[in-house]
Amino acid sequence: MSVLPWIGFVVLVILLLAFDLGVLHRKAQEFGTARALRATAGWVALALCFNVAVYFMYEHGWFGIGTHYGQSQSGAQAAAQFLTAYVVEESLSIDNLFVMAMIFRYFAVPSAIQHRVLFLGILGALVFRGVFIGAGLAFIHSFAWAIYAFGGLLVVTALRLLFSKEDGVHPDKHPLVRLVQYIYPMTSEYHGDRFFVRIAGKLTATPLCLALVLIEGSDIVFAVDSVPAVFGVTRDPFIAFTSNVFAMLGLRSLYFALAAALGSFKYLKYSLVFVLGFVGVKMLLSEVAPIGTLVSLAAIATMLGAGVITSLLAAGSDSLPPGGGDDVSGNDPPGLGPRTESARSSGSD
Repeated sequence: MSVLPWIGFVVLVILLLAFDLGVLHRKAQEFGTARALRATAGWVALALCFNVAVYFMYEHGWFGIGTHYGQSQSGAQAAAQFLTAYVVEESLSIDNLFVMAMIFRYFAVPSAIQHRVLFLGILGALVFRGVFIGAGLAFIHSFAWAIYAFGGLLVVTALRLLFSKEDGVHPDKHPLVRLVQYIYPMTSEYHGDRFFVRIAGKLTATPLCLALVLIEGSDIVFAVDSVPAVFGVTRDPFIAFTSNVFAMLGLRSLYFALAAALGSFKYLKYSLVFVLGFVGVKMLLSEVAPIGTLVSLAAIATMLGAGVITSLLAAGSDSLPPGGGDDVSGNDPPGLGPRTESARSSGSD
């Protein structure tokens, strides 16, 4: 396969990121729900357009694409794999949104600069995902039993998620945070969107730096689950990487679109358990009873839809006071929480 599709895709991603940060979000400002929904729809539309491009590239064999490791596939197969992998990665990324919300709440990150943190965090995550996908696929093609190891890992992860309890975020115990605190002196105050400032001649880290470090670290942990999951859908490196990238690119806007309602999706956890378990079992049965890509897509989409609809129906019934009427408790949206005085004094509101 020629390197031209890879170069072209990397250039496309760079242009999209440059347009996003340099044009759409040039100034630090709050990311409203309506704006976030439009941005999310835009990223989904771009992913679907790229899916069409995948179909034609594989259907016509442009640049020798689709002939990895002696295998070949049609455009319809490649497009189905891309769409399924994209849905799987996007759904598993939702679990990461809860962690992001807790990190922002813990550090009281002003809403106007949260987008900058997510942008840089996801930019770093793209690099890590590329490394993990490349290493994982090389491992699978070098050792026949590797696919079963990844499948077993996903099943164990699904069980762990099923029986896990929410215990919040503990940044003071995170080794990456301790490392930053060991290297740099810290300040408890925000200085706009700066990660480091000079105080008394010393380079000092701000709370925004710690939030970024935690988000990067959390994505590495989540990649242990999500990257093997994509191997259950496709072992084509181009499809695996591009589907992951598009899922990550839409994660920032998806966070702001769902931030105020994250606490309402209480049944979505069970959908994610199903996704991980289903893909894990599919990998374990890949040589005995292979499950088709379209069947996988239908099963995953059905369970995700059931989790979202059930959660919204439950949230709608729980939000009604006993006597009817509006809830005027004045509580902060779930997953965001109140801000500290230092955050308010930063002038972000």
